[in-house]
Amino acid sequence: MKTNKQLIVIAAAVVFCLSCKKQINSPGSDEPATVRSGSLAADAKAGIAGYVYTLSNQASGNQVLVYSRSASGHINFSSSYSTGGNGTGSGLGSQGAVVLSEDKSGLLAVNAGSNSVTSFTVSGGSLEWQSTVSSGGMMPISVTVHDDLVYVLNAGGSGNISGFRLGDDGTLAPIAGSTKPLSSSAAGAAQVSFTADGAVLIITEKMTNKIITYTIDAMDKPAMMHSITSSTPTPFGFAVGKQGIIYVSEAAGGAPGASALSSYHVSENGMIELIEGSVGAGQTAACWVVITNNGKYVYDTNTGSSNVSSYATGKGDLTVLEAIAGTTGAGSSPIDAALSANSKFLYVLNAGTNTISVFEVAGDGSLSSVQTVPGLLAGTVGMAAK
Repeated sequence: MKTNKQLIVIAAAVVFCLSCKKQINSPGSDEPATVRSGSLAADAKAGIAGYVYTLSNQASGNQVLVYSRSASGHINFSSSYSTGGNGTGSGLGSQGAVVLSEDKSGLLAVNAGSNSVTSFTVSGGSLEWQSTVSSGGMMPISVTVHDDLVYVLNAGGSGNISGFRLGDDGTLAPIAGSTKPLSSSAAGAAQVSFTADGAVLIITEKMTNKIITYTIDAMDKPAMMHSITSSTPTPFGFAVGKQGIIYVSEAAGGAPGASALSSYHVSENGMIELIEGSVGAGQTAACWVVITNNGKYVYDTNTGSSNVSSYATGKGDLTVLEAIAGTTGAGSSPIDAALSANSKFLYVLNAGTNTISVFEVAGDGSLSSVQTVPGLLAGTVGMAAK
């Protein structure tokens, strides 16, 4: 039997699908943490193979939380860094609240409670704050980067996207004339991301059931908008594959067992076509999606079912590998997810239990549990890894 708290968390998950100074304290604790030097030599000596990042999203002051990753996939809290902005203290209902640049030398984080976005430079596990600037709208919830071009999705007010230039020094500068509206003033947007080649911006809208695109012109500004109605209602998170293919979770309004994953092709002129959908795994509130580097396997987190589903894919085709590829624990309500740089490990943030679940990814796409990390604060959002 589910407790009242668990029922509240699941209800909140369904709502999600519808609607500068360094700190060194462990999340949820006053105990000091060990700060890594971040150099490659020091990382190798300490047995560190990579890092995982998440966002505290606290209304009293937002922080990026950094975890070191061993070769076995296990993670340990390393340090936290103030963004210079505020979060909301509750879930954002979005994918992409914290992202790494393509070369992993920069990190971007949204401050949904103070209408700003922050940039850091990255050296190993160490972050150095570079800038916190207005997001160009209200309640930024998702950010994307391609080369030196950054776009932020603002979900508050009427909703919009707004563009920035990422300088060589890691600072953000707004691009004049780059702010553009969504398809509706009540879009309920969830994610913004570039296509792999950076030619098109993609946005999912939960309330309109639309996936919209903007082509990027020669001045790096949004030009023509196109849209398509999603194969199943409530398009949410998506993973960007190669050759213009995207994989979108469709939460079906949180209806029990009705979630699906669909694939779409986005052409260079921004037109969107359904490739395959809707492919269901019998789970509830599928919202966050990641894809392995080789493009063979896609995973979505099912917030209402407290598990992860796996799919096999090629050029957009979809086959359910395992409806329940991994479980995150009763009442865990998994949300954001990220794969390590080598795609050998999957990290899942659990909103219901304030934990991170770690899975190893086998060569056949199957998952095996490695670790559960406790101690995060309620409201923590976003996952990025390297």
